[in-house]
Amino acid sequence: MERQAIVSAWEEHCREGWPRFSSPNQGQLMTLDTVISGCVAFYLDGADGLDPQRMVILKDCLIELDELTVELDASCREYFLRLRQLGALLLQGSL
Repeated sequence: MERQAIVSAWEEHCREGWPRFSSPNQGQLMTLDTVISGCVAFYLDGADGLDPQRMVILKDCLIELDELTVELDASCREYFLRLRQLGALLLQGSL
C-alpha cells in the first residue's frame, strides 16, 4: 500500500509544472525538489527502499523545506507542500 501511495504522489508531482514565483530561495527550493525527486526515483527503481544515507539526506531536505515554505505565497506553496508530503511518504515507506 505504501508503495502505491508513493507512486500516486509521484505521478501527481510529475504532472505539476514548476511553479512561477520569485523568491531569493528559488535555487535552494529547486535543489530540494531535485534531491527529493532523485530519492523517489531510487526508491521506485529498487526493491530495498532507501539506504541509510539517503534517508538522512531526505530528512534534512524535509526540515529545510519546512523552513522555506512558510515564506512562500499561496500560489506556489501548494507545489512545495505536495513535494513535502511526497518526501514524508517516501521516508515512511523506507522505514
